Amino acid sequence: MLVRSTRMLVLGVVVAALASCTSVQHAEVPATHTDDYGTPVGTQPVREGGDLVMGLSNEPDKLDPTTSSSLYMRYVMSTICEKLYDNDPSGALVPQLATALPTVSADGLTVTIPVRTGVEFADGTPFNAAAVETSLKRHFSMEGSQRTGEMGPIKEIETVDSTHVAIHYNQPFAPITAALADRAGMIMSPAALKEKEKTFGESPVCVGPFKFVKRVANTSITVARDPLYYDAAKVHLDSITYRIMPDAKSRAQALRSGDIQAADTMSPSDVEALEKLPQLKLLQSGSFGFQGLYINLGNVDGAGKPIKPINSPIAKDPKVRQAFSLATDRQGLVRKVFNNWYEPACTPIAPRTSYATRASTTCPQFNPERSKQLLAEAGVPTPYPVTMQVMNVKDQLDYAQALRDSVAQGGFDLKIVPAEYSGMLDAQKKGSYETLLLGWSGRIDPDGNTSRFLTTGSSGNYSGINSPVLDDLLGWAAHSTSAAQRGALYEQAVRVIQRENPYIYTYRLRNLTVHSTWVTGIEVYADGAVRLGKAAYVADRKG
Repeated sequence: MLVRSTRMLVLGVVVAALASCTSVQHAEVPATHTDDYGTPVGTQPVREGGDLVMGLSNEPDKLDPTTSSSLYMRYVMSTICEKLYDNDPSGALVPQLATALPTVSADGLTVTIPVRTGVEFADGTPFNAAAVETSLKRHFSMEGSQRTGEMGPIKEIETVDSTHVAIHYNQPFAPITAALADRAGMIMSPAALKEKEKTFGESPVCVGPFKFVKRVANTSITVARDPLYYDAAKVHLDSITYRIMPDAKSRAQALRSGDIQAADTMSPSDVEALEKLPQLKLLQSGSFGFQGLYINLGNVDGAGKPIKPINSPIAKDPKVRQAFSLATDRQGLVRKVFNNWYEPACTPIAPRTSYATRASTTCPQFNPERSKQLLAEAGVPTPYPVTMQVMNVKDQLDYAQALRDSVAQGGFDLKIVPAEYSGMLDAQKKGSYETLLLGWSGRIDPDGNTSRFLTTGSSGNYSGINSPVLDDLLGWAAHSTSAAQRGALYEQAVRVIQRENPYIYTYRLRNLTVHSTWVTGIEVYADGAVRLGKAAYVADRKG
């Protein structure tokens, strides 16, 4: 604690110095499109039964909420694996398998969660507080877990009684409810975990409107209605098939033909034409997340392992990374590549959220001349070559090529290496990359967009950054219960991030989902997950 306190005493001096050398900046551009999250079925008449096919833009990793790092896994799991909490369309946190928001002790060290009664997992195992304890402990302590850092400095997890679980902390941890509204809050059948601890993701068993049926690698994932679900009266479809369709043009054509009834992540180049078709409806929302470029500073033996130096200019010299950031024309790129459907992203703090301020969402000004000056100061000959892995899909390749042209003006020679999504997730975790163009779907609490990726030792620290100052800022922001203090700390953290640039934030997408008008009840929120669990075909559908 003495070391941490000493560091905090000098943070004001460090931040002031950082602010004095910050480039001229401008705020992120506000969205110009109108959100439509979709609406629940409610009381409208619908047809019972039917099979729905969704075109899924990428193959999920294993369907294990403890180890997964894929957005597409969240799509599937939203139908078969409910969480303690969820987001609603407004971004508020609401109970799901819990019955109310947690109660927090006066000292902030004990968080007590009330959970549902009369609920069964898909295998018939009773859902209760002990089952919740089992899952939370697995998320927190299992080797290879991607959830540990998201859950904070936990001292102990215990079952208080059959309907209450308590999480005891070494320090207060304000983001825990938001973390439990994502994979850390997904509760798995303890019987299934006991039977197949290491292979749970191959046939997951949870509480949800649907249950897992089968997976055909690189082809599809099928789920079927679960008759044991506690809210079964609100489930209408017989089954959902997630068809793996990485090509956006193929998804668009399948929607037009009726071969699929829904598709995520539609390309801005297709969406304007699709939304004009009477048989299709566009859902769209802003995003808590961001897209950008990981730069490998020290991830040699794998994320979360001890950081080791990498002897390349972009890895060891912040000036080179700052030069890359200044050579990235964020506004011009989203205009050219995405026709302004997306917006520039400059920091991990999402605009229009509780902790967003002008200072925490500002962008470095596009300045290729200053970029070349920084490269000269770093003693780097130009054009300086940088290798970037990028998903082998058209929108991503188009962006990568436009980014290559942009940074070339600042003295960089960007070499593009197309890769499959699963391979990029592996490279991200193993550290087998120089730079990697890959995004994050975002979380409602800024801790979920920062600490996981930027804290020393975190299993999600894919860039291998090691900044004691940033560790302290993010740690104190998570432990503070004052919204104003948290916002101020995130402003300071952003200044450190924009000095070190372990990740170059580039743009913030809109979640663009299209579905057939024969289907209702599909919803998509700013957390990026498409919700199909309580969708249905409209009552007058024929055939």
